[in-house]
Amino acid sequence: MIALVIRLKSRAHFAVQSKNGAFIGSGRRRKDARQRIGILIAIFAVAFLAVGGRLIQYGLDEVTATASLQGDLSAMASRPDILDRNGLMLATDLDMVSLYAEPRRIIDPDEAIEKLATVIPNLDWSETNRRLRSGTAFQWLRRHLTPRQQADIMALGIPGLGFRPEKRRFYPGGAIASHIVGHVNIDNMGLAGMERYLDQQGLIALREAGLTGGMALEPVRLSIDLRVQAIVRDVVAKAMTDYQAEAAGAVVLDVETGEVLAMASVPDYDPNVPSRQLADGSVDKEYEKGWFNRMSNATFEMGSTFKAFTLAMGLDAGSINLNSVIDATRPIRMGGFTIKDFRGKRRPLSIPEVFQYSSNIGTATIADMVGIEGHQAFLTKLGLLTRMDTEMPGIATPTQPRTWRKINSATISYGHGAATTPLQTAVAAAALLNGGSLISPTFMPRSREQAAGGAVQVLAEKTSADMRYLFTWNGLNGSGRSAQVPGFRVGGKTGTADKVINGRYATNINFNAFLAGFPMDKPRYVVLSIVDAPLTGERGGRLAAYTAGPVVREIIRRSGAMLGVQSRFGTEDDPQLLIDY
Repeated sequence: MIALVIRLKSRAHFAVQSKNGAFIGSGRRRKDARQRIGILIAIFAVAFLAVGGRLIQYGLDEVTATASLQGDLSAMASRPDILDRNGLMLATDLDMVSLYAEPRRIIDPDEAIEKLATVIPNLDWSETNRRLRSGTAFQWLRRHLTPRQQADIMALGIPGLGFRPEKRRFYPGGAIASHIVGHVNIDNMGLAGMERYLDQQGLIALREAGLTGGMALEPVRLSIDLRVQAIVRDVVAKAMTDYQAEAAGAVVLDVETGEVLAMASVPDYDPNVPSRQLADGSVDKEYEKGWFNRMSNATFEMGSTFKAFTLAMGLDAGSINLNSVIDATRPIRMGGFTIKDFRGKRRPLSIPEVFQYSSNIGTATIADMVGIEGHQAFLTKLGLLTRMDTEMPGIATPTQPRTWRKINSATISYGHGAATTPLQTAVAAAALLNGGSLISPTFMPRSREQAAGGAVQVLAEKTSADMRYLFTWNGLNGSGRSAQVPGFRVGGKTGTADKVINGRYATNINFNAFLAGFPMDKPRYVVLSIVDAPLTGERGGRLAAYTAGPVVREIIRRSGAMLGVQSRFGTEDDPQLLIDY
């Protein structure tokens, strides 16, 4: 073997020497080498020219409809399941298939459309015909088909059609928690609610990196109790119908952790079908109005519920105490306006009576005692004048006068002139009842220890104790009686505001609210309800006591035990009956 290598090597260097000493073979070899190098250069040059020409051709070609492929880039991308606090399913992914066409391979578009129409309902013939005749390499024809439809289309034997696996989001509860959970688009990307929040927390980046395809993601657990959520949604939907209202809503909030246990706003929508078409093919705009979440994405003048904050301000500032008396004998003239009481007593009122009889004169007087700057600072400290910080996207920003004058402070003291969201009204009320700690709301589980770490003390504990007394007093003696549930010791405050329409207050259209806490011996939950523009109510009344109050009553009656609150009858010193569920 070694000998053979030596012979080959010697032949490679063999040359015949002429008489004058020149090597005859060496010149020929150099010529052959130059020829081979030239051939290689020519081959590479032709290849580069071909590639360059092809790139130029692609650059000059018209854009084809390959944008339809964008959805396929993440067709198999997963989203995490969304669960309620008890592990019940709120949202999950389903494996689906979608139908596509390769128009360049379609032999007879008309025949293909006729056959597909026998399987696919409501097939748009003109649009499908346009796509099949486009001459492009790829076109979606129908997304998210059922297994039966896939089998039927395959049996048709149409060349140029194919299927691609995709994920479809499914919401088992339908509309029950639609405004909280939100929904996704056809490419499984979050558009609203907690679905959008998840994308904002990095899920989109994971999808784009291809790290969510075909893999099981850790479920996301919310603070929502689906049982309570179903009750709240049912109660507010019934109230909107029974009271012939424009809208209604409610929220249940844990005063010690800031967790939202339930929140509903109606009209709402089914996130499985976030939009729908009318018979003429246009989008149903009325249906899409259900996307609007009035509890956190809209602001309202909250009416007399704000009197709770005004009294808390006066108590915390030391301007008044529970034994103080406010002269409500006559209306107040201020800045060209007259402030008077609705069904006023026309006599001096104690602080509990100011709350009980919902005296505008009394709260305006207290606001004047504290002063304009102190009033604005107090409401700001409670988070009522600034945008709320929580996971829910689309939170509305409260509105207030650009410049606070004395008349502005007076009207805001009883809930007119400043608008805030119902959710942050409930959050501020929780601080009145839980010992004075302002805790930001959350839609994710949070322990008491975690909540305490981020809480801000905004009231003295004594002020909070005084407010618990006032809420209890009004629940037993005032307008709060309309929300009273035997055994659950409900305290609360009504709020009836004239609705602002086209910049003017409408005297015959109300925005009603009821702010409640329970059980008042040691409050655990705040429940706030709203009824927008009701035409009637219990016993024919249109005020909050006849509309928003009964909503709170029904929510607590049906969900109080689920929330772990024991029914008690009698007093703490002399309990007559204790029901432990």
